[in-house]
Amino acid sequence: MANIRENLEIIQQRIEGAKNRAGRQHDHIQIIAVTKQVSVERTKEVLNAGLIHLGENRPEGLLAKKESIQDQAAWHYIGTLQSKKVKKVINEIDYLHSLDRMSLAEEIEKRAIKPVKCFVQANVSGEESKHGLSKEEVIPFIQSLEKFSKIQVVGLMTMAPNTENEEIIRKVFRDLKELQQEVMKLNLPYAPCQELSMGMSNDYEIAIEEGATFIRIGTALVG
Repeated sequence: MANIRENLEIIQQRIEGAKNRAGRQHDHIQIIAVTKQVSVERTKEVLNAGLIHLGENRPEGLLAKKESIQDQAAWHYIGTLQSKKVKKVINEIDYLHSLDRMSLAEEIEKRAIKPVKCFVQANVSGEESKHGLSKEEVIPFIQSLEKFSKIQVVGLMTMAPNTENEEIIRKVFRDLKELQQEVMKLNLPYAPCQELSMGMSNDYEIAIEEGATFIRIGTALVG
């Protein structure tokens, strides 16, 4: 089984390389260790390696791990969240990476005890298989969240197409960065939108070069 500490060392070296290429030497890149398909024991190895931001995409997996790990981690919900499962999850997480519809926002507002840090999910590539708002829908959607006291839009999230074509991937990430800049210019108190959640095991270096601040790493870290 892959050695998590060794994998992390390689990932960190690649992060530094990407930051240097992009002139972002002083920027902090937050690694989210995607533990959605690994055991509690393996997740504890991730924590022991020094990573405390963990990503889960199912309520059951999140709750089971959280019970074992207690308060050692910061929890990111990175999958599509069904409205009917919001009450199980929303007060157990620190970040939600998949806010993409009004019905979900309304349920969060109803169920959350305190404001939730949310990434609005954008389907920048336009692929039918992917969730998220179109580029054109993102700003109107964020503007419509003004009345929700339990939602803080900390950033935008997207997933690039699964392709070997680096230019296609780069354009998706670049488009999300431009969209994020547009949201920031609106100066909305509930939507500072300073973060970009983009990049996974196969494309995180490109994502960093294009402005990512949160990267979601599963396979390259835990195998």
